[in-house]
Amino acid sequence: MTKEEIIELARQAGLHVATDVNWMPVIGLDYAKKLIESAAEKEREACAEMCKKHADVYGAFEPTPSFQAAWAACIDLRDQIRARGEA
Repeated sequence: MTKEEIIELARQAGLHVATDVNWMPVIGLDYAKKLIESAAEKEREACAEMCKKHADVYGAFEPTPSFQAAWAACIDLRDQIRARGEA
C-alpha cells in the first residue's frame, strides 16, 4: 500500500493524521484495530482480484484438463482469500 492509501485509511478510521507522517499520533486501540482491519481487507481484495485476473487468462484458453485445473485453482484461491475476511 502507498503512504497516501495508509493516510486515507487512517482518516476513514477516524484519525486526524498530521501532514508530517513521521509524527505518529497516540491512538486508541479501537482506532488502531479499525485501521488495521481496513488495511487487511484492502490487501485481501487486491490479492483476490489478482487471482481472478489469472483465472480469466486460463479461462480464455481452449478447455483442456490442465487449463481447467489452473482456472479452478485460481478461483479456489480467490474464494479462500475472501473467506479469510469473513472469519
